[in-house]
Amino acid sequence: MDTQPSDRGAETPQSAEKVLKLLIQDLDNVRQNLTNQLGEDVNRLRVEKEQLNEDVSRLRKQYEQLQAQQLESLSQRQIAQQQLWLKQLAQVLANNLQQQLGHKIKELRENVDPGLQQGGFPGGELPMTHPPDSYYESANELGYSLSATLSRTFDTLKQELDSYESDLSVKLNNMRDMEQQGEVILETLVSRLQAQLERNNAVSSGNYQNSQFGSRNSVNTNSSEISTPVESPEIAPKTQPESTTKPQKSASQVQVGLILALLSAAVLSIFNVCLKIIFNTSLQPQGLINPNVGNSLLILLLRLIVVMLLMPIVATFLYPAVWSDIERFIKSQDFSLWWKVIASAFFLFLSQVLIYISIGNIPTGIAITIFFIYPIITVLLSWGLFGDRPSIVRIFAMVIIGLGGILVIPSGAGDYQEGVLAGVGAGITFAGYVLLTQMSAGKLHPIPFSLINFAGIFVFSALGLIIPKPLEWSPNIDSTLWSGLIVGGIILGILTLSSYVLNSFAIRFAGAARASIIGTFGPALTALLAFFTIGEVLGGKEVFGMILVIIGVAAMSFERMFGVKRKAS
Repeated sequence: MDTQPSDRGAETPQSAEKVLKLLIQDLDNVRQNLTNQLGEDVNRLRVEKEQLNEDVSRLRKQYEQLQAQQLESLSQRQIAQQQLWLKQLAQVLANNLQQQLGHKIKELRENVDPGLQQGGFPGGELPMTHPPDSYYESANELGYSLSATLSRTFDTLKQELDSYESDLSVKLNNMRDMEQQGEVILETLVSRLQAQLERNNAVSSGNYQNSQFGSRNSVNTNSSEISTPVESPEIAPKTQPESTTKPQKSASQVQVGLILALLSAAVLSIFNVCLKIIFNTSLQPQGLINPNVGNSLLILLLRLIVVMLLMPIVATFLYPAVWSDIERFIKSQDFSLWWKVIASAFFLFLSQVLIYISIGNIPTGIAITIFFIYPIITVLLSWGLFGDRPSIVRIFAMVIIGLGGILVIPSGAGDYQEGVLAGVGAGITFAGYVLLTQMSAGKLHPIPFSLINFAGIFVFSALGLIIPKPLEWSPNIDSTLWSGLIVGGIILGILTLSSYVLNSFAIRFAGAARASIIGTFGPALTALLAFFTIGEVLGGKEVFGMILVIIGVAAMSFERMFGVKRKAS
């Protein structure tokens, strides 16, 4: 009805009812088509699941058959080996007995009288050269030698059997380990298949819900959610409202989340003041570098070196599946998503460089306050690109933010034009980052998205220092100040990660909407910290403009939070 002309009241009720009936029929047709498609997908996935279950059962049967065949073949080989050993033992015993008997018979023949060997028996007696006891001794020696030979043979056989038994036990243990590993692999495969099926069902149901709400609402879900003026990749927008995707949070969790959000905003304020201390200006003559483009790129690169060294550890701690998601993102070959992610990193890189220049040329609190005009740009771009018409509350908030941004512009002695323009440019480019981030929502988890954004800023910073630039845009660093500059970059990197972790846990405990409301106090905290540390004093007009900007941004955050609750109810 919003798209109808202003004189739509002149139309007849019958035409309005026809339009309404046609609209209802179209919605029913769309719902029916989506229901049919989802039903077909579910049936197809169910058939695939049954096929996979059959394949798993068949693999288990084949594995059991293979195991049984291996055990049977091992037992047959063992029996055949034992029979061969017994044959060899019998042959060895027979040869030894034959040799011993041959030697004894030969000795007996040699001991017999030579006359007896010629066939005569002189004296009618059988003469013997040895007494009868010697034969018993020879027989005993033969028995002893035979017993020793048998003992040695059986000992050797026992050792061989023990060795084969140990080898067999090792092989059985290996087979048992392989069986356990196979069971674990099969269980993992089944669990992954079940998770994939559940994820596909969830995605299908989520797409159906999004089609009911419309594409406009899904694009502008988090127009004021990102509340960090300098470090912004912490939050990637969500495709569904919090109240529909997360359980109700307890009061203690919300309190902890709000405290963490306040600490995150305080850390960002410390970051901004430290950045101001590094820059050398007329109001801050003891700084290290001038706030031009080249020096801003250099300090940004030094900070990102620290971030990229520690961010993988932090990301793995916060979200263990970060690397698998990044690998899936790379292998997906979704070029549209790739360009959106790269473009969002580029816009964030431009916003970082411009806010550095703004902080270096005007008071820190004023620079951050001017940066907070980005919700106005975000709402206007969403309206122009996606037709998301702002509500009365948003329009009122935009007016307040615009009036506060005008009042906060510094006046008096000094050249503030460059800092003001840089702050406005930082807000505009940050609004582009917000829109691109929202367009990429739902396809990549926020933590992998943040890691890719940090890597993109690192690459763009390095390229910005390498490419040729005008002389006034080139880095100009005194060689004696490099140690202090490196220490400053390390401090800025640690503060960046600290704010990132605090903000992540704040969103986890209190929700993104509440955390964004606390983040709106960033300009005030920055101004207070700059006043107490480096003596930056703001006039009454600037303070009033800052308060207006904070009220306007907070109003947008409240409007979004209560709007989500109304939709959920």
